[in-house]
Amino acid sequence: MRALVTGGAGFIGSTLVDRLLAEGHAVDVVDDLSTGSLANLASARIAATQGAELSVHQLDIRHPELVELAVRRSPDVIYHLAAQADVRVSVARPVFDAEVNVIGTLQVLEAARACSASKVVFAASGGTLYGDADLEELPVDERHERRPLSPYGVSKLTGLNYLAMYRELHQLEYVALALGNVYGPRQDPHGEAGVIAIFAGNLKAGAPCTIYGDGCQTRDFVFVDDVVDAFVRAGSRGSGLIANIGTGVPVSVNELYATMARVYGSDAAPRHVPARPGELRNNALDPGRASLYLGWQPWTSMEDGLRAVFTSIS
Repeated sequence: MRALVTGGAGFIGSTLVDRLLAEGHAVDVVDDLSTGSLANLASARIAATQGAELSVHQLDIRHPELVELAVRRSPDVIYHLAAQADVRVSVARPVFDAEVNVIGTLQVLEAARACSASKVVFAASGGTLYGDADLEELPVDERHERRPLSPYGVSKLTGLNYLAMYRELHQLEYVALALGNVYGPRQDPHGEAGVIAIFAGNLKAGAPCTIYGDGCQTRDFVFVDDVVDAFVRAGSRGSGLIANIGTGVPVSVNELYATMARVYGSDAAPRHVPARPGELRNNALDPGRASLYLGWQPWTSMEDGLRAVFTSIS
């Protein structure tokens, strides 16, 4: 199989590239390197020197050249992970967010149609898609009301609508994976990158860890290798499917910090500051549909995942 991975130099994308190459697939990476890094592709590039088929294209998904590239490379499956993924940026710059996440996704779909790809596998957002949920509603399944509370969430929901339309209009198959809070090695600890990456970097540096609000807000933390396994399965299974990719277990930020400090061996206390406006209060995703249609389930325990994160930080 030949795969094209947008956002393939990012945290999740590069891990997916490694997995696809390890399974013997040919891979084209498309990334504008605005947030991704060639350093994330170090293992993939080493594999390429040993016979793996890898091509890296520095290209913005909004550019019409993406369609030309897809026709030239003729991928069987397009994994679409490139996105403007910062909620705060989407609030401050909603037009930019829509340009990347809506227009960019449309270019990807046009590329898939032009090259007669068999399927697009789309990285959706399980947190922003469903909005806030009450604790008693958790974990939410795919039938839950979709009520995004940020421009980023709206743009991702719009992507789902375009996928469904292209399937009806052009017979382009898709699977959309609504991801929980993905964590693991290669996640950038700088900026709004994910609380686990930030806490891990601070604990290793001996710097204080900041918890916004009371710390009782919950998230569904799922390890990157498990997420990549779902993407690979979605390449050959499921049709017109939206599936949650999470553990189904809500974990509070306070619980997360306590576990991370214990795993690392730190007795430092976190500092609490006022909550940031607009953030979700509770989220956890029911992965039952992914189990049924993709044969997928998470297997990495949080402690094992956290140890991998700490080990990966120099």
